[in-house]
Amino acid sequence: MTRILRALASTLLAVLLLATATAAGAAGAATCTGKFPNPITDICWSCILPLSIGGARIGNFGDQEDIDNPSSPLCTCGVNPIIGLSIGFWEPARHVEAVRKPFCLASLGGIDLDPGIPAPEAARFTRPEGDGDGGSFYQAHFYVNPVLYYLEVVTDFPCLEKGSFDLAYLTEVDPLWADDELTLIINPDAALFANPVAIAACAADCVAASVGFGSREMFWCAGCQGGLYPMNGHVPYHMGGVRTAALMAQRLTAKMHRELIAWAWHGQAGLCGPYFAPVMDKTAYKTQLTHPIPNTAKEAGKCCQPFGRTTVLWGAGKEYPVRGEDFAFMLFRKRNCCVGY
Repeated sequence: MTRILRALASTLLAVLLLATATAAGAAGAATCTGKFPNPITDICWSCILPLSIGGARIGNFGDQEDIDNPSSPLCTCGVNPIIGLSIGFWEPARHVEAVRKPFCLASLGGIDLDPGIPAPEAARFTRPEGDGDGGSFYQAHFYVNPVLYYLEVVTDFPCLEKGSFDLAYLTEVDPLWADDELTLIINPDAALFANPVAIAACAADCVAASVGFGSREMFWCAGCQGGLYPMNGHVPYHMGGVRTAALMAQRLTAKMHRELIAWAWHGQAGLCGPYFAPVMDKTAYKTQLTHPIPNTAKEAGKCCQPFGRTTVLWGAGKEYPVRGEDFAFMLFRKRNCCVGY
């Protein structure tokens, strides 16, 4: 009887070790897939609209959404002033992605850098009390993508950012991205809004973002995605990959502004060049999902969403297992520019 028990125990131990090794291997071999955004088929070009000259909007096909522009059509810039026209449009110039595997560059075709630097992988957590899916964590990347310039869609136009597709920021090498306490270094104001009243106010921001743009005065809110703080990869409530990825895109963009890596280009102050905006104006961005399923189908004439818009209106069917759990967004930023020759 003792021999039988020992044999049974040995068999159970072997099975457990095999299962553990298989699970560890599966976790270590997390997929890294992706696709470089095709400028023809994966980008909704109508998001550039509307164009404006001063306060007048022109060429607004599909009734695209816009924020206020400088009222006067004339402008001047420089020490020796050059008189020009005040032009406004939405420039596709940045790209953000949220990924499960560290150093997986989904927007570069699924390249796995694997530099040997330890970084936490994406995870989804369950609550012990069983009320919902719990939280999650993602890594995110910020790209420079001035697609209008390198495709030469418009030539000899001074209002386009010059450059090429480039990786600008990796959260894997940022110790603040995985630590709520360290994140307070760049967003100490989060302590002011960690209360039920401030969180409840985000419901109004959700409504505003779902019918237009969110409220720039509620800078601590991320619309229907919840709270903007902390500016890291931890999400206390995971309700679908698309919704969480949209929050990651907004948080990382806000983080880039707070660290003065991203600047503002809109409004009267942006006519003569970019300026610092450590508190991001979320109304200056529109987003469009480019991976895993490009959101190019128009709904009510539009295929771009301001930061904070509910994913119920556009996110259904945009996530699928294994190869469709990493997400990338094209960012269209509001650009006002004084064009003088």
